Amino acid sequence: MKRLSFIKAVALAAAGVLYTQSGFAFSDKPVKLIVPAPAGGTADVFARIIGEQLAKEIQQPVVVDNKPGAGGAIAIKYMLSQPADGASLVVAASNVLTEVPHVLKGGFDPLKDVKPAAEMARSLMLFIAAPRFPAKDAKEAIAYVKAHPGTVSVASYSQGTSSQYAGAILNKKAGIDMQHVPFPGSSAALAQVMGNQIPLMFDGSVTAKPMIAAGKVRLLGVASKTRMPEYPNVPTMAEIGYPELNFSNWMGVIASAKTPRPLLEKIHAALEKVNASAAVLERYRGVGFEPVKERRTLDQSEADVRAEFDRNAQIVKAYGIKLD
Repeated sequence: MKRLSFIKAVALAAAGVLYTQSGFAFSDKPVKLIVPAPAGGTADVFARIIGEQLAKEIQQPVVVDNKPGAGGAIAIKYMLSQPADGASLVVAASNVLTEVPHVLKGGFDPLKDVKPAAEMARSLMLFIAAPRFPAKDAKEAIAYVKAHPGTVSVASYSQGTSSQYAGAILNKKAGIDMQHVPFPGSSAALAQVMGNQIPLMFDGSVTAKPMIAAGKVRLLGVASKTRMPEYPNVPTMAEIGYPELNFSNWMGVIASAKTPRPLLEKIHAALEKVNASAAVLERYRGVGFEPVKERRTLDQSEADVRAEFDRNAQIVKAYGIKLD
């Protein structure tokens, strides 16, 4: 009887191993998700959502490690210093590859040194105001800035990102002169906007939505192609004459370009499984992420990065965007 129990236990253990090997495991050790932003920001929220489900899929611990600074370069370079074995991955918005490098040289090549492992969700850009700011919509805000030249500041969650790009584009297209004030992440910038120290900001929907709901900031406009279902009466910036203000970075996972292709394919498959999880999709909806519905292969994601990189290069040149 004891021998039969032992054989049964061995068989069950072997079945478990076979399941792991034939499932979505890509690492035999804990996986570190490196986030190039402080705790509480959009990328951090996203990493914690997918990290929990990823741990279940690969049957390994998944740890979120925040390494903010230098427009994402600190996190990227840390990952590149680690073995390219799938145990160290960066979780970030695409802007760390397609926007920031145009104005802040981080010591890595975003088109050669890294590869996108998965495009998973999107966060739209919102134009928001401090609670005491007198304008109630984007048109009124622009009129107010025109009437008070050189005195109105606009916050961004980092230099070289679409948060800064959006303000620079609006300045040029509307003929206004909002004064850019960069911060190390959304949380720090939002604190200043909520406290009425800085009147305006372009922020991602994930971090801005809770503050809008709480009445701590006011939504002025949506800087993307379409209105948001949650705010059907708030027009896009395109509707009021600024179609250039169309930003929706994808959130996802980035790996070292030295990662062997078969391993990168495994990572990609595991992340696709995570993104199909009902629990993850529900949490996306709860915080304001829009899942990437169209399946993107590794090659398509790489092409997407290059296309967005080229688009932003033109924006930087056309609008004279630079570090402040």
